[in-house]
Amino acid sequence: MANAEVQPPKRRFKLKMPGAFVILFILTILAVMATWIIPAGSYAKLTYNQSTTSLQIKSPAGKTTRVPATQKELDRLGVKINIEQFTSGGISEAVSIPNTYQRLKQRPASLWAVTGSMVRGTIEAVDIMVFIFVLGGLIGVVKASGAFESGLMALTKKTKGHEFLLIFLVAILMVLGGTLCGIEEEAVAFYPILVPIFIAMGYDSIVCVGAIFLASSVGTAFSTINPFSAVIASNAAGIDFTQGIVWRIIGLVVAATFLIFYLYWYSKKVKNQPTFSYTYEDRESFNHMWSVASTNDQIKTGFSMRKKLILTLFVVTFPIMVWGVMSQGWWFPTMASSFLVFAIIIMFLTATGPNGLGEKGVVDAFVAGASSLVGVSLIIGLARGINLVMNEGLISDTILQYFSSLVAHVSGPIFILVLMFIFFILGFIVPSSSGLAVLAMPIFAPLADTVNIPRFAVVTAYQFGQYSMLFLAPTGLVMATLQMLDMKYSHWFRFVWPVVVFVLTFGGILLVLEVLISGV
Repeated sequence: MANAEVQPPKRRFKLKMPGAFVILFILTILAVMATWIIPAGSYAKLTYNQSTTSLQIKSPAGKTTRVPATQKELDRLGVKINIEQFTSGGISEAVSIPNTYQRLKQRPASLWAVTGSMVRGTIEAVDIMVFIFVLGGLIGVVKASGAFESGLMALTKKTKGHEFLLIFLVAILMVLGGTLCGIEEEAVAFYPILVPIFIAMGYDSIVCVGAIFLASSVGTAFSTINPFSAVIASNAAGIDFTQGIVWRIIGLVVAATFLIFYLYWYSKKVKNQPTFSYTYEDRESFNHMWSVASTNDQIKTGFSMRKKLILTLFVVTFPIMVWGVMSQGWWFPTMASSFLVFAIIIMFLTATGPNGLGEKGVVDAFVAGASSLVGVSLIIGLARGINLVMNEGLISDTILQYFSSLVAHVSGPIFILVLMFIFFILGFIVPSSSGLAVLAMPIFAPLADTVNIPRFAVVTAYQFGQYSMLFLAPTGLVMATLQMLDMKYSHWFRFVWPVVVFVLTFGGILLVLEVLISGV
């Protein structure tokens, strides 16, 4: 027996969740396959032409006609939307016209569409990609200056014993940003300034995403006056956005309370027992990527006035961005330009002075910072490519038509619950909140009239359903967020699924109450 060969231990097969790029590649292939299986079809689409001040109707077959931009024409078409919403620019995307769906000749995508859609989706996402590159370059320069390290050392001393207070404040601000103006994609900008702080306080990547992305998404799910969700959906449903706002405020308060307690429970567990972290196996690579440990020679100079000025300028860019988005209608090109202004000023401060890095040093730091976010930018483009495949294959409207037939002529409570789950599924297919609103609301809102429930309940169902999916959907922003923090999707799913269940359960109860009380 002593001479017997020792058998090596058998390796057990372990199913491993693929990374973000592989998941999106698989979904692109599935979308191409779906264009061969799901029948093609389309609703007629309605847009407002500012140059001719007329309504433009594009039939399912592609024929375009123009009619006067009057309320009478909208009523004739069955589009229960105030004409001012079109003429004022409140609704700028194409609106589906009810009862106009037609089956069309199949448009199966070729294998070439798998890679072609990826390229075109990336081109379409160039505005947000440029914003992310500028953001990355700004981060790189601030890190190279040593201001991050010195500022963190000072902050961690002052917050000792009150670490969760910062998570609480960040989460509340993100919830408010989501419910008021739909800050989600813009929330990407907050990771560089907050993640190193959370690491220094002893938290993990889950806490970072929970306090920023999840909090802003919960706020958007319970939007009150968010123009990209509640307002545009209400307009497309033919009602004023203030209808149902009391219900949405009640829901927001309850949801924010649930989220804060959930974040407190998890962060306390991680703080007391680091091995509890859902991402414990990846902690070293995450900390290496985002921590700003004091290894730079510049830290020896202390938290100088120059570093304080650099850090102040860096922090100031974010409230300016929020102000621009909320009150000035800024979009990614303008946000990128404003960030670039501050980046140039900070590069000058970092390059000059007694310990300055010089021109080459700051340029190299900017390029290195921008290159570190290339993967994040590509993820956003690849996700858009999936939507391109489905739209060009003319299957999105077919799915919408099928779902509308499911909820026709059922009782009010059943109607609203089924509709919420329909929006949950549609959130995967159309991850854009404004895009889904103008496509689906003109179809589903009139159905609410047939079962005697208020149209604002349909708007609420749309918010709860779509955003419950967007906590999870690889076609949305979540994959870019996970890629940015190098987090596995399986780890994120383990953390977020209770929140999804809460929104669907609590949202369902709230919707039924809306229907029952409004029907009294």
